[in-house]
Amino acid sequence: MELLQDISQLENINALLQDVVIVNNASTSSYEIVKHFISTAHHLPFIFIDAPSNLGVAQGRNFAANYAKGEILVFIDDDILIPNKKLLSAIVNGFKNTNTFVREIGVVAFKVLYHSTGEMQKTAFPHKNFKAYKDFSTFLTYYFVGCAHAMKRKVWNEAGNYPPDFFYGMEEYDLSFRVLDMGYAIQYDASVELRHKESPLGRKAKAERIKMFWVNKSKVAWKYLPGIYFCSTVLLWSGEYLIKTLFNMKHFIKGWNDIRGIRKTQTRTPVSQATLQYLKQVNARLWY
Repeated sequence: MELLQDISQLENINALLQDVVIVNNASTSSYEIVKHFISTAHHLPFIFIDAPSNLGVAQGRNFAANYAKGEILVFIDDDILIPNKKLLSAIVNGFKNTNTFVREIGVVAFKVLYHSTGEMQKTAFPHKNFKAYKDFSTFLTYYFVGCAHAMKRKVWNEAGNYPPDFFYGMEEYDLSFRVLDMGYAIQYDASVELRHKESPLGRKAKAERIKMFWVNKSKVAWKYLPGIYFCSTVLLWSGEYLIKTLFNMKHFIKGWNDIRGIRKTQTRTPVSQATLQYLKQVNARLWY
């Protein structure tokens, strides 16, 4: 509700906001208060849709995008707050290329702060070298974070949807590599700032969740990167899994079984040399 209220108070809604798609991803909680708010906000382009089942993160976003008609798709989680009423204009401005690269900006990654502390959320920052990049107002990067980003509709149409077999985790990397290989760039813009209600302590490291990260990141490396990065990703993330789950062997074995099947189920479509050069120029971390 707080997010919808923030959206309703944004400036330039009539000129810049075509629709707001809200998907109930088969939640068992009541959304009656949300539906009531939407029914009374006749001047706002809210669309509430019940998904046929729990589609997961990736397919949930694909499902929502089918109902959006704007030239720019903005994806934000439902526990996001919007402190800046000029957000819509800031997003449009974020697609202006402020760098020396000739690539067109296809995706804009937002600045995300913890709502409780006002500190930057490192896990929602679109570069793994946080210390080196955290104070930059803009920079080109190699991936975006799903909870807060915008993508041109034409880029979505050209690059394709989120991978449907990624129920949770790393789906942004998969789509990012396809966006980059279409010749577009991904730009971080700190002027597009959001607040996230996630705890600074992070989510509990559940074994199944970490296993999905490990397997999905390995799928991404296999599909798009030179073979050495697939090997390093598999091995380093297996160690990450063991550390974070305190050696939970049940899902460790399941993870290795899933990884053994990657070569049979995932087609390799390596990115071009031009994309590899871009990844090098933006200091992408590819080993894991």
